[in-house]
Amino acid sequence: MGLLDDKVVLVNGGTQGLGAAIARAAVREGAAVVVTGRRTEPGEALVTELSARGGRAMLVRADLGDADQARAAVAEVVDEYGRVDCLVNSAGLTSRGTLLDTTPELFDAHIAVNLKGPFFAMQAAVADMLARKAPGTIVNVITMSAHGGQPFLAPYVAAKSGLVGLTRNAAHAHRWDRIRINGLNIGWTATEGEDAVQRAFHGAGDDWREQAAARLPMGRLGQPDEIADFVVLLLSDRSGVVTGSVIDWDQNVLGGLD
Repeated sequence: MGLLDDKVVLVNGGTQGLGAAIARAAVREGAAVVVTGRRTEPGEALVTELSARGGRAMLVRADLGDADQARAAVAEVVDEYGRVDCLVNSAGLTSRGTLLDTTPELFDAHIAVNLKGPFFAMQAAVADMLARKAPGTIVNVITMSAHGGQPFLAPYVAAKSGLVGLTRNAAHAHRWDRIRINGLNIGWTATEGEDAVQRAFHGAGDDWREQAAARLPMGRLGQPDEIADFVVLLLSDRSGVVTGSVIDWDQNVLGGLD
Protein backbone atom coordinates (compact mmCIF):
# COMPACT_ATOMS: atom_id res chain seq x y z
CA MET A 1 0.00 0.00 0.00
CA GLY A 2 3.00 2.33 0.27
CA LEU A 3 2.04 3.53 3.73
CA LEU A 4 5.59 4.69 4.43
CA ASP A 5 6.73 5.75 0.97
CA ASP A 6 9.94 7.83 1.14
CA LYS A 7 10.01 7.77 4.95
CA VAL A 8 13.20 7.14 6.92
CA VAL A 9 12.44 4.72 9.75
CA LEU A 10 14.78 3.86 12.63
CA VAL A 11 13.97 0.60 14.42
CA ASN A 12 15.86 0.21 17.67
CA GLY A 13 16.30 -3.45 18.57
CA GLY A 14 15.51 -4.24 14.95
CA THR A 15 17.97 -7.01 14.16
CA GLN A 16 15.77 -9.94 15.21
CA GLY A 17 12.36 -10.91 16.55
CA LEU A 18 9.65 -8.28 16.57
CA GLY A 19 12.04 -5.50 15.58
CA ALA A 20 13.09 -7.39 12.46
CA ALA A 21 9.44 -8.01 11.59
CA ILE A 22 8.78 -4.26 11.90
CA ALA A 23 11.77 -3.53 9.65
CA ARG A 24 10.46 -5.95 7.00
CA ALA A 25 6.98 -4.41 7.13
CA ALA A 26 8.36 -0.86 6.89
CA VAL A 27 10.48 -1.74 3.84
CA ARG A 28 7.48 -3.44 2.23
CA GLU A 29 5.56 -0.18 2.70
CA GLY A 30 8.23 1.89 0.96
CA ALA A 31 10.49 3.13 3.78
CA ALA A 32 14.24 3.30 4.05
CA VAL A 33 14.96 1.41 7.25
CA VAL A 34 17.82 1.55 9.73
CA VAL A 35 18.01 -1.17 12.37
CA THR A 36 20.08 -1.09 15.53
CA GLY A 37 21.29 -3.91 17.74
CA ARG A 38 24.27 -5.15 19.71
CA ARG A 39 24.97 -8.16 17.49
CA THR A 40 26.40 -7.55 14.06
CA GLU A 41 25.73 -10.92 12.42
CA PRO A 42 21.90 -11.01 12.55
CA GLY A 43 21.76 -7.33 11.68
CA GLU A 44 23.88 -7.77 8.58
CA ALA A 45 21.85 -10.82 7.56
CA LEU A 46 18.63 -8.79 7.84
CA VAL A 47 20.06 -5.88 5.84
CA THR A 48 21.18 -8.32 3.13
CA GLU A 49 17.69 -9.87 3.07
CA LEU A 50 15.93 -6.52 2.81
CA SER A 51 18.34 -5.24 0.15
CA ALA A 52 17.78 -8.39 -1.90
CA ARG A 53 14.08 -7.53 -1.92
CA GLY A 54 14.89 -4.13 -3.39
CA GLY A 55 14.60 -2.27 -0.09
CA ARG A 56 16.87 0.37 1.37
CA ALA A 57 18.32 -0.87 4.64
CA MET A 58 21.23 -0.13 6.93
CA LEU A 59 22.61 -1.47 10.22
CA VAL A 60 23.91 0.67 13.07
CA ARG A 61 25.54 -1.37 15.79
CA ALA A 62 24.42 0.10 19.10
CA ASP A 63 23.62 -0.91 22.66
CA LEU A 64 20.37 0.87 23.51
CA GLY A 65 21.15 0.49 27.18
CA ASP A 66 23.77 3.20 26.67
CA ALA A 67 22.19 6.65 26.32
CA ASP A 68 25.13 8.00 24.30
CA GLN A 69 24.84 5.13 21.82
CA ALA A 70 21.07 5.63 21.59
CA ARG A 71 21.58 9.27 20.63
CA ALA A 72 24.51 8.47 18.34
CA ALA A 73 22.38 5.99 16.40
CA VAL A 74 19.91 8.75 15.57
CA ALA A 75 22.77 11.04 14.55
CA GLU A 76 24.14 8.36 12.23
CA VAL A 77 20.77 8.02 10.53
CA VAL A 78 20.57 11.80 10.06
CA ASP A 79 24.10 11.82 8.62
CA GLU A 80 23.17 9.07 6.14
CA TYR A 81 19.65 10.09 5.12
CA GLY A 82 19.37 13.70 6.24
CA ARG A 83 16.52 13.06 8.65
CA VAL A 84 14.54 10.65 10.82
CA ASP A 85 10.84 10.56 10.01
CA CYS A 86 9.80 7.65 12.20
CA LEU A 87 11.27 5.97 15.28
CA VAL A 88 10.35 2.61 16.77
CA ASN A 89 11.73 1.61 20.17
CA SER A 90 11.53 -2.18 20.07
CA ALA A 91 14.60 -3.18 22.09
CA GLY A 92 13.78 -4.89 25.36
CA LEU A 93 15.29 -6.72 28.30
CA THR A 94 13.05 -9.38 29.87
CA SER A 95 15.33 -11.14 32.37
CA ARG A 96 13.51 -12.18 35.52
CA GLY A 97 13.54 -10.72 39.01
CA THR A 98 11.10 -10.34 41.89
CA LEU A 99 10.81 -7.50 44.37
CA LEU A 100 12.84 -9.54 46.86
CA ASP A 101 15.62 -10.97 44.70
CA THR A 102 16.27 -8.17 42.19
CA THR A 103 19.73 -6.70 42.61
CA PRO A 104 20.53 -3.03 41.99
CA GLU A 105 22.55 -4.16 38.98
CA LEU A 106 19.59 -6.02 37.44
CA PHE A 107 17.28 -3.10 38.17
CA ASP A 108 19.68 -0.66 36.51
CA ALA A 109 19.98 -2.92 33.46
CA HIS A 110 16.21 -2.93 33.00
CA ILE A 111 15.94 0.82 33.41
CA ALA A 112 18.78 1.32 30.91
CA VAL A 113 17.36 -0.81 28.11
CA ASN A 114 13.62 -0.49 28.67
CA LEU A 115 13.37 3.18 29.65
CA LYS A 116 16.58 5.20 29.46
CA GLY A 117 17.48 4.08 25.94
CA PRO A 118 14.04 4.90 24.52
CA PHE A 119 14.05 8.24 26.34
CA PHE A 120 17.28 9.43 24.76
CA ALA A 121 16.52 7.96 21.34
CA MET A 122 13.26 9.92 21.41
CA GLN A 123 15.10 13.01 22.57
CA ALA A 124 17.47 12.87 19.59
CA ALA A 125 14.76 12.02 17.06
CA VAL A 126 12.40 14.77 18.24
CA ALA A 127 15.27 17.27 18.21
CA ASP A 128 15.87 16.42 14.53
CA MET A 129 12.19 16.80 13.70
CA LEU A 130 12.02 20.15 15.47
CA ALA A 131 15.18 21.42 13.77
CA ARG A 132 13.56 20.70 10.40
CA LYS A 133 10.13 21.92 11.54
CA ALA A 134 8.81 18.64 10.22
CA PRO A 135 6.17 16.23 11.53
CA GLY A 136 7.14 12.76 12.68
CA THR A 137 5.90 9.63 14.38
CA ILE A 138 7.21 7.43 17.17
CA VAL A 139 5.98 4.05 18.40
CA ASN A 140 7.18 2.53 21.65
CA VAL A 141 6.80 -1.23 22.04
CA ILE A 142 5.76 -1.75 25.66
CA THR A 143 4.00 -4.71 27.32
CA MET A 144 0.73 -5.81 28.86
CA SER A 145 2.76 -6.40 32.00
CA ALA A 146 2.98 -2.64 32.41
CA HIS A 147 -0.49 -2.93 33.97
CA GLY A 148 0.99 -4.93 36.85
CA GLY A 149 2.57 -8.08 35.50
CA GLN A 150 3.81 -11.24 37.12
CA PRO A 151 5.77 -11.22 40.40
CA PHE A 152 8.91 -12.43 38.60
CA LEU A 153 8.93 -9.39 36.30
CA ALA A 154 9.33 -6.66 38.94
CA PRO A 155 12.21 -4.65 37.38
CA TYR A 156 10.82 -5.14 33.89
CA VAL A 157 7.41 -3.85 34.96
CA ALA A 158 8.96 -0.88 36.75
CA ALA A 159 10.86 0.18 33.64
CA LYS A 160 8.12 -0.49 31.10
CA SER A 161 5.52 1.30 33.23
CA GLY A 162 7.83 4.28 33.10
CA LEU A 163 7.82 4.01 29.30
CA VAL A 164 4.02 4.21 29.33
CA GLY A 165 4.20 7.49 31.22
CA LEU A 166 6.98 8.79 29.00
CA THR A 167 4.98 7.99 25.87
CA ARG A 168 2.03 10.05 27.05
CA ASN A 169 4.17 12.88 28.42
CA ALA A 170 6.16 13.28 25.21
CA ALA A 171 3.04 13.01 23.05
CA HIS A 172 1.41 15.80 25.03
CA ALA A 173 4.54 17.95 24.95
CA HIS A 174 4.94 17.74 21.17
CA ARG A 175 1.42 17.53 19.83
CA TRP A 176 1.61 21.12 18.55
CA ASP A 177 4.79 20.18 16.68
CA ARG A 178 2.76 17.55 14.78
CA ILE A 179 4.90 14.79 16.27
CA ARG A 180 2.69 11.84 17.11
CA ILE A 181 3.87 9.39 19.78
CA ASN A 182 2.04 6.18 20.64
CA GLY A 183 2.71 2.87 22.35
CA LEU A 184 1.68 -0.77 22.10
CA ASN A 185 1.23 -2.97 25.15
CA ILE A 186 1.88 -6.31 23.50
CA GLY A 187 0.85 -9.65 24.95
CA TRP A 188 2.54 -13.04 24.75
CA THR A 189 4.32 -13.19 21.40
CA ALA A 190 6.22 -15.95 19.60
CA THR A 191 9.71 -14.51 19.08
CA GLU A 192 13.26 -15.85 19.24
CA GLY A 193 13.80 -13.86 22.42
CA GLU A 194 10.72 -15.32 24.09
CA ASP A 195 11.85 -18.81 23.18
CA ALA A 196 15.21 -18.18 24.84
CA VAL A 197 13.54 -16.74 27.96
CA GLN A 198 11.12 -19.65 28.31
CA ARG A 199 13.95 -22.15 28.08
CA ALA A 200 16.35 -20.26 30.34
CA PHE A 201 13.97 -19.20 33.11
CA HIS A 202 11.02 -21.59 32.96
CA GLY A 203 12.52 -24.91 31.87
CA ALA A 204 10.40 -24.97 28.72
CA GLY A 205 10.73 -27.77 26.20
CA ASP A 206 10.37 -27.78 22.43
CA ASP A 207 6.57 -27.85 22.69
CA TRP A 208 6.17 -24.79 24.93
CA ARG A 209 4.49 -22.78 22.15
CA GLU A 210 1.81 -25.43 21.66
CA GLN A 211 1.22 -25.67 25.41
CA ALA A 212 0.99 -21.89 25.73
CA ALA A 213 -1.36 -21.60 22.75
CA ALA A 214 -3.76 -24.11 24.29
CA ARG A 215 -4.21 -21.78 27.27
CA LEU A 216 -4.98 -18.68 25.22
CA PRO A 217 -8.44 -17.54 24.00
CA MET A 218 -7.49 -17.42 20.31
CA GLY A 219 -5.58 -20.67 20.51
CA ARG A 220 -2.26 -19.17 19.49
CA LEU A 221 0.39 -16.71 20.56
CA GLY A 222 0.66 -13.28 18.97
CA GLN A 223 2.78 -13.22 15.82
CA PRO A 224 5.52 -10.64 15.13
CA ASP A 225 4.27 -9.88 11.61
CA GLU A 226 0.81 -9.02 12.96
CA ILE A 227 2.25 -6.57 15.46
CA ALA A 228 4.56 -5.18 12.79
CA ASP A 229 1.60 -4.33 10.56
CA PHE A 230 -0.03 -2.49 13.47
CA VAL A 231 3.18 -0.55 14.18
CA VAL A 232 3.44 0.48 10.52
CA LEU A 233 -0.14 1.72 10.62
CA LEU A 234 0.63 3.88 13.67
CA LEU A 235 3.76 5.24 11.99
CA SER A 236 1.83 6.17 8.86
CA ASP A 237 -0.52 9.02 8.06
CA ARG A 238 -3.29 6.42 7.77
CA SER A 239 -3.59 6.41 11.57
CA GLY A 240 -4.74 10.01 11.39
CA VAL A 241 -4.28 12.32 14.35
CA VAL A 242 -3.99 9.68 17.10
CA THR A 243 -1.27 10.48 19.62
CA GLY A 244 -0.60 9.69 23.27
CA SER A 245 -2.42 6.36 22.97
CA VAL A 246 -1.05 3.21 24.60
CA ILE A 247 -2.98 0.40 22.97
CA ASP A 248 -3.40 -3.06 24.49
CA TRP A 249 -2.48 -5.47 21.68
CA ASP A 250 -3.59 -8.68 23.33
CA GLN A 251 -6.28 -11.36 23.45
CA ASN A 252 -6.95 -10.97 27.17
CA VAL A 253 -9.13 -8.07 28.26
CA LEU A 254 -7.83 -5.91 31.09
CA GLY A 255 -10.35 -5.88 33.93
CA GLY A 256 -12.43 -8.70 32.51
CA LEU A 257 -13.27 -11.46 34.98
CA ASP A 258 -14.63 -14.99 34.53
